[in-house]
Amino acid sequence: MTTRGTKGPDSGAAVPMASASRSGARMPRTLIALLMTLAMALMLAASPLAPAVRIAHAEGTNVAAGQTASGSSGAASGASGASGGESTTPIAGPVPNVIITNFTYGEGSVAVGSDFTLSFTFQNKGKVAVSNMVVTVDGGENFAIAGGTNTFYFDALYAGRSATQSVPMQALPAAKSGAQGVTVSFRYEYVDSGSRSSSSSDIRISVPVSQPDRFQLDAPVPPEDATVGNETTITMNYVNKGKGDIANVEASIEGDGFDTTAKTQYIGNVASGANGSIGFAFTPTQSGELQAKLHIAYEDSDGKAQSKDFPVTVNVADAAPMPDDTAMAVDEQSQQGMPAWAWAAIAVAVIVVVVLIVVLVRRRRKKKAKKNEIDEEWDEWNKPDGDGKTGPSDHADGVPGSSATTAPTVPVPAPSAADPEATRLIATPQTPTSAAEGQSADQAQARRARRGRA
Repeated sequence: MTTRGTKGPDSGAAVPMASASRSGARMPRTLIALLMTLAMALMLAASPLAPAVRIAHAEGTNVAAGQTASGSSGAASGASGASGGESTTPIAGPVPNVIITNFTYGEGSVAVGSDFTLSFTFQNKGKVAVSNMVVTVDGGENFAIAGGTNTFYFDALYAGRSATQSVPMQALPAAKSGAQGVTVSFRYEYVDSGSRSSSSSDIRISVPVSQPDRFQLDAPVPPEDATVGNETTITMNYVNKGKGDIANVEASIEGDGFDTTAKTQYIGNVASGANGSIGFAFTPTQSGELQAKLHIAYEDSDGKAQSKDFPVTVNVADAAPMPDDTAMAVDEQSQQGMPAWAWAAIAVAVIVVVVLIVVLVRRRRKKKAKKNEIDEEWDEWNKPDGDGKTGPSDHADGVPGSSATTAPTVPVPAPSAADPEATRLIATPQTPTSAAEGQSADQAQARRARRGRA
């Protein structure tokens, strides 16, 4: 039996067919190994750890390929290593980043003192998986954890994968209004180029906080005695009981039947705890019930525009009738009194009258005294003596009936037509006892004559 074969690579001798049959027997073993490798790859692809395994398998394949390449390079790479004495260092991949892609805290804004749930979704944006992750939530000075903890642990987060975490929180009563921040921190590890590394990131999100509107406005106080044509005022008190400031407060009055110099007035900002009063000055132009509306506009602590309206009714009476100008002038003069010069003239007149009265009284008293004196002298002269005769008694040296001298007879002038009232003098004998008595008698007679002529 003749055997066929092929030539060997070196000697050119024929290879027996039995060698070919043995090579064919090894073929099923290689196929079985390939099938087993494919099955393991399918199992790893279905497993959650497939990315990490693929990364490790790729790293191992790269290492094996490097070893094969270095082995197949032959003596050239060996010579190169021997001549240079240097080794090639693999380049590290990018650091995986974890970010927050979405978060919710409820509808609208969070009122101070209220509870809410903060939910946030984070994602691994890197090319490699991260593991041993710790997530921490910090609310700062405006938020607190409403039960539970602020720290959470995740075993692994593969590349491109996301996870969601919810945290119960509360807005503190002392929280400021507006957008307030919450900090979420991530710390994790990852494997790159066969070595394990760690990284961290801090992400800040904001939650709006609102203070309740506690700007209190009291009911307006209308005037009690409003009259047509007279200016009057409506007042309104206010107080800010909230913890935030009230800004841009404006007040205006609207309605008919009155006039006002400024229908709108700017109050400005009202700090927390401050109070004050708003006055609306107006002048009614018609009597009856006056319907007006007070409009207050402002911005609350969240910066939102707010407004409030207050209707008010004012009873206006007719104006009082105007008094007569003449009567008013007379009243004013009577109230003001006489001028000073008039009082001075009256005083001078009174003084003159008093002086005249005093002078006249004194003169009258003097005349009366003189008359009394004359009458007394006349009575003494006409007093009868013991003989029944008027005039002085005739005594001579103390002897009655004797007379040393005979008294001269005084002539009595007869009444004339020019002086019909003249008093007739009765001639009586006079016997003066002395020169003094005679002189006195003469003076008395002369006075009587003058009186008669008067």
